[in-house]
Amino acid sequence: MKSQIQNIKNTEDSTLWSSLKAGDEKSFSILFEKYYSDLIRYGNSFSPFKEKVQDCVQDVFADVWIYRQSLSNSVVVKAYLLSSVRKRIARLQERDYIFMKTSTTDSIEFLFDFSIEHQLISDEESALKVAHLNSFLNNLPARQKEALYLRYHQGLTVEQIAELLQINYQSANNLLHRALLQLRKEWKGNLSLLLLLSSTTF
Repeated sequence: MKSQIQNIKNTEDSTLWSSLKAGDEKSFSILFEKYYSDLIRYGNSFSPFKEKVQDCVQDVFADVWIYRQSLSNSVVVKAYLLSSVRKRIARLQERDYIFMKTSTTDSIEFLFDFSIEHQLISDEESALKVAHLNSFLNNLPARQKEALYLRYHQGLTVEQIAELLQINYQSANNLLHRALLQLRKEWKGNLSLLLLLSSTTF
């Protein structure tokens, strides 16, 4: 059932993308409204400068509209937009003296903090476990955190994560595997709270 819903969403995006490429402003607006918040949250994970992140996201959408006719017909829209924001922020960091200079998207650091809400937990013991889970997640290496975020909060496939991070499939799979392996060791088989990874909203 979940895969069917995902297929419907992908089909909707594909239809909107095709219409956008044909010059339909309404389709462009729908995609903007649909993904703007996700892109802002993702961009804020790389930079504390919120206004600059907003500029980057808006520039990505502006480029999509301006260069729409030359864009690929077959893209996963959400993955494409996330990747575009990541690359634009990397370029901004490269040329802006406010940021540390970097030459590739590999060297920008994912700063997002997982924050599973304690209010979701009814008893004190579980709330303490969730606080510990938050701490553990946020101490994972930045690339593992980003892979988890993209997989469980943005719903990207391993293939899409690999493309976005500009690494091969096996490397992306290894990032996820190592992160989940560490979580399983930490929780020693008690994985019920890990379901919050995919159910928590931000």
